[in-house]
Amino acid sequence: MRPWSTAMTHAPTVRIAPSADVDERASVGAGTSVWHLAQIREDAEVGENCNIGRGAYVGPGVRLGSNVKLQNYALVYEPAQLGDGVFIGPAAVLTNDEYPRAVTPDGRLKSGADWHAVGVLVGEGAAIGARAVCVAPVRVGRWALVAAGAVVTKDVPDYALVVGVPARRVGWVGRAGVPLEATGEGRFRCPTTGAEYVDTDGQLAEA
Repeated sequence: MRPWSTAMTHAPTVRIAPSADVDERASVGAGTSVWHLAQIREDAEVGENCNIGRGAYVGPGVRLGSNVKLQNYALVYEPAQLGDGVFIGPAAVLTNDEYPRAVTPDGRLKSGADWHAVGVLVGEGAAIGARAVCVAPVRVGRWALVAAGAVVTKDVPDYALVVGVPARRVGWVGRAGVPLEATGEGRFRCPTTGAEYVDTDGQLAEA
């Protein structure tokens, strides 16, 4: 048996492990790899050159940009949207139910018609650490970094480093993901790339 198969509904360069479950109504971009036991549901859109790890889940209608990495057993529930270059760590969860219940107030098992899904938005280049949870509805800004095990319950600014339960900002990071060094008067520098940033009223931007 070949280690990879290519579905006719996908570009020839898409690699899908035999045990993966990719719905024929999903769209998967060229250069993407879908590993063992991963599931991509109907109407999901996965961009080019993505890596969908073992046991990862992509819900119906979820949108993933290009160069996205979902590590093993990451769970991305609809209607989440992930920008280009997003990293979702092992066993991280992006939820979609503000008021979770298995049954209605009268005891009837809930169906899809009994609740309204709300999504997590993750900006370009952002990273969600291992076993972190993003509680929808919430937005994680561009190039932000959510530490492993954090629980995000409110929006995360661009370039923010957040930790804890609930997550709180403890610093800034640059595009390299490395904490920035303060250089005075609301200015910061990335020790890896040398890029400079400026903090204006709690919002960071490249100088």
